[in-house]
Amino acid sequence: MEQTFIILKPSTIRRSLVGDVISRFQRKGLFISGIKMMQLDEAVLREHYAHLVDRPFFPSLLRSMMATPVIVMVLKGKDAVAVVRAMVGATNCRNAAPGTIRGDFGMSGQENIVHASDSVENAGIEIKRFFSPEEIFDYAMDTTPAIYAPDELD
Repeated sequence: MEQTFIILKPSTIRRSLVGDVISRFQRKGLFISGIKMMQLDEAVLREHYAHLVDRPFFPSLLRSMMATPVIVMVLKGKDAVAVVRAMVGATNCRNAAPGTIRGDFGMSGQENIVHASDSVENAGIEIKRFFSPEEIFDYAMDTTPAIYAPDELD
């Protein structure tokens, strides 16, 4: 099964939406392989958002992402990256479709509730950035046969 990486951003923490967001992923049938709360610092954010460092909004992004601790998660499931990206919706919440996490819970391009890996390759990089191998768990779920057909399991 594929893994993907999620950050529940400070906007999620501050608005008490953590349970709502996590329950959507679980109700979809994704499994939590790793989860923890942490305070992000400028060094890790510069690495994580290296592609945005030179953008004029980056200082605002730094302040936003360090406003409160965040919750980082590894989710596992068939085609997890694509499934989560579809669930999350467009980066700018005002453009995100109703029914998506950002479409239902956000109004901002920056305070957009959640970060989600955009590719399998980046998911692997991001998971290693935020989790040690012993913090990722592989366990059997009793619900697996109700979520996947036998030929869908890797």
